[in-house]
Amino acid sequence: MSTWLHPIELEGNLVKLVPLQKSHKVDLVFAASDGKLWELWYTTVPTPTTMDAYLNTALEEQNKGLSLPFTIIEKKTSKVVGSTRFLNVDAKNKRVEIGATWYAQKAQRTGINTEAKYLLLRHAFETLGCIAVEFRTHFHNHPSRNAILRLGAKQDGILRNHRVDAEGNLRDTVVFSILDSEWKTVKTSLEFKMKRGPLK
Repeated sequence: MSTWLHPIELEGNLVKLVPLQKSHKVDLVFAASDGKLWELWYTTVPTPTTMDAYLNTALEEQNKGLSLPFTIIEKKTSKVVGSTRFLNVDAKNKRVEIGATWYAQKAQRTGINTEAKYLLLRHAFETLGCIAVEFRTHFHNHPSRNAILRLGAKQDGILRNHRVDAEGNLRDTVVFSILDSEWKTVKTSLEFKMKRGPLK
């Protein structure tokens, strides 16, 4: 698996996705603090006190070939604005999930997420040769669900009682995917939308 998925930089007009490193800690804490993203009960965003564990877990999973985490940099300001990753890597079946994504409040609804997802999808389908790319989110995370649908993904279903969070709440997980046969149309749609400006 580690030979199929390896660290790489992905660059667009608005953002650069670079391999996550422990040296990004301070900048990631600053980004997550913009809006105190960890206070959203239906998301999992690292806090200043959990960032070390967050980085360690992400890099351990990368070493095992299970994920490929990125730090997201806004090109206009050269500032770190969030993180995302390929995860649940299935090299044998050429499948990945794009997830563990979060952005500083100032970067939301700016077009940054759309371009970042476009870069990840293009790499997955055109370089890695994926046959499907998956997205998962909390049932109650309606902004995330709507954003995934706007990308062109289709809902596969809902995993009921999929997880138990730190507060003991049961999480229903909504699963979406884009297939390789759909990528050409999805790509055309995303490129058209990016030319017209940020998705609202």
